[in-house]
Amino acid sequence: MDQQNNPIEQALHEYKQGLGNFTQKMPEIARKYNAFTEACFAEGKLSQKEKQMIALGISVYSQDEYCIIYHAKGCLDQGCTEEEILETVGVTAAFGGGAAMSQAVTLVQECLTELGGNGSQVQ
Repeated sequence: MDQQNNPIEQALHEYKQGLGNFTQKMPEIARKYNAFTEACFAEGKLSQKEKQMIALGISVYSQDEYCIIYHAKGCLDQGCTEEEILETVGVTAAFGGGAAMSQAVTLVQECLTELGGNGSQVQ
């Protein structure tokens, strides 16, 4: 499926394009922000996989659609299984209620479907 017909890939493209525009206009802020987030997501006592799962949960709770997509992809890239992702968003829904659950059963599931192909861990 090409990017124009895939809303998940299109959203990732829009995010990266917007970040690129911001970086051109505000390079110092972007550099510092990127350095901070890279440090936060670096391997440490928590694995990068665990950090992506935490970020996905926070994204679902805050209903930030771009971050849901970005961190669902991050979870897949770090080798999360569908079961691990769904358990992550289930815990989030237990805390965030119906609004979090609606994101979990719609956008997260769409991400798993659209991004989970091509040999990923999603079953």
